[in-house]
Amino acid sequence: MDNEKLIKRLCNWTMLSGILCVVFYLLHDIIGGMYYPGYDRLTQAVSDLTAVGAPSYYIASGYTSIYGIFSCLCCAFLFILAYDLNKTLKLGIYLFSLMNYVSAIGYSLFPLTGSGYDGSFQSFVHVYVITALVVILSIISLIMISIGSFGIKEKLLGTLSLIALGCMFFGAIGTNVFPKDVFGIIERFSTYSAVIFTGILGVYINKLIVKKQED
Repeated sequence: MDNEKLIKRLCNWTMLSGILCVVFYLLHDIIGGMYYPGYDRLTQAVSDLTAVGAPSYYIASGYTSIYGIFSCLCCAFLFILAYDLNKTLKLGIYLFSLMNYVSAIGYSLFPLTGSGYDGSFQSFVHVYVITALVVILSIISLIMISIGSFGIKEKLLGTLSLIALGCMFFGAIGTNVFPKDVFGIIERFSTYSAVIFTGILGVYINKLIVKKQED
């Protein structure tokens, strides 16, 4: 297999794994909620579905495990394909990939032990260590991806990264500003922004690499 065909195949796998990671994250939210009697997406965090002891724990954790596999696969392919991009965009993609690995591994090892933060060590690590790392890496990486994208005149990717960053900030700030009656909806702006942007990167990298090959 020549180098060009290998790159095209990697691009296809990157796009497919990016799309599937979004699909399985969405399924964990939808189907997980079906197995959690009384679960209210308006008021409860998505993490409640995979909390230890939650009625939906096994089914929701199964879907998040598959989501984690596809997100890590997508990021591994992105890591390989980003080598020929400009330095800022490449570093942004590397940091965003690292964020996904921290999220997939960290949240699997330290799920919440109850609905919301209950003060346990496991929940403390989940909320204040893993989440803090995910947020910091997300902010830095999205800013760098935006700067790098605008630098090569990929305005759509740059704009989408800024929208993802805005959603992340809205979710983080909004959960402390808006009434608890809508906590679950506001919190999902943060969680879904990172997941959906992973899918966007998986699709968009295909466009970038194909464009570079044609040039």
